[in-house]
Amino acid sequence: MTLDEILKGLFPSGHDVKTSAAGLITGTGKRKQGAPIAVIGVANGAALGTAGVLPLAQQVLQVVAKGGDTPILVIVDTQGQLMARRDEMIGLNEYLAHLAKCLLLASEQGHRTIGLEYGKAAAGAFLATALATDRLVGLPGAEPSVMDLPSMARVTKLPEDKLKELAKTTPVFAPGLDHMFQMGAVAEIWDLKKPLDEQLEQTLRNASSTDTRDELGAQRKGRLMTAVVAKRVIAEATGQR
Repeated sequence: MTLDEILKGLFPSGHDVKTSAAGLITGTGKRKQGAPIAVIGVANGAALGTAGVLPLAQQVLQVVAKGGDTPILVIVDTQGQLMARRDEMIGLNEYLAHLAKCLLLASEQGHRTIGLEYGKAAAGAFLATALATDRLVGLPGAEPSVMDLPSMARVTKLPEDKLKELAKTTPVFAPGLDHMFQMGAVAEIWDLKKPLDEQLEQTLRNASSTDTRDELGAQRKGRLMTAVVAKRVIAEATGQR
């Protein structure tokens, strides 16, 4: 689906969401019952650099400053963070962390945050946008990945063929929507045959600031040890046995 088709499906009652020439998504949509939802994101496979992060973070902080409980929808189709020396030198990692922390602040202040992955999403830009929300949704055809296999091979020093073999049985080594779902990173995959606005409302009802991705990963047998280790760390840190 195109972004325009997605927006029409999400907000049949109307919206003022715009996409800039740089691929930044900002605006507000009218939910099924008429209440507003703030919309930000990255479109057209654009790379997210320092110039793009701050306007998105500003939109999030404006929602928080207004108070209330207006939710925030983060729509994403990005090739990843901008691979430019200038951006790296002035601290792109800190800019991305700032955006992620703004979304966390919004969640803590009662604004449910929903990520919607409809195209590509990779690396730091994925982590700071869609993966930084309370609940991440994927649309069929989306291509999320924290790191592709060629990049993973360079970092781990393992042959790419070896990683491809591991990816067949271990979702952690396998990019893609189904594998992200199995690991619990993607909470749900929407059905394009059903109204998007109704699915959005259901997702908002299910959204919570409590992070359950480790438990989802265990239930779906994508990450078998994460929940166990997390609970043990919490128990030891709080003096519980």
